[in-house]
Amino acid sequence: MSGSISQDWEPVVIRKKAPTAAARKDEKAVNAARRSGAEIETIKKSTAGTNKAASSSTSLNTRKLDEDTENLAHDKVPTELKKNIMQARMDKKLTQAQLAQIINEKPQVIQEYESGKAIPNQQIISKLERALGAKLRGKK
Repeated sequence: MSGSISQDWEPVVIRKKAPTAAARKDEKAVNAARRSGAEIETIKKSTAGTNKAASSSTSLNTRKLDEDTENLAHDKVPTELKKNIMQARMDKKLTQAQLAQIINEKPQVIQEYESGKAIPNQQIISKLERALGAKLRGKK
């Protein structure tokens, strides 16, 4: 073995990764930057502390809603349908809860239909027609 093997004495520098955005924002980093006299920029986020998904979509529709002047309301159950449901249920001697169980709906659904508060759903109405064996809807 001759003297051809030599050692490399060049320094090897191993660096940590640059601080991530979150690490740069933490209190310690900001205070250290203040002490060293570095410039610190603070920006108030407009959506801070809110549900971003909820607030972003509203701003798009706000103008449309402001311009829209027509009075919008949900369809209500027609009086005729309410009476027909009640009559057919009474004829079968069923309670609202029993009728609801037959058509696999909550008793509250039947209450809402009979009180006229429900938004008419054709599927539910046809279930009621089948369960009560009566035609509830007029000629549509």
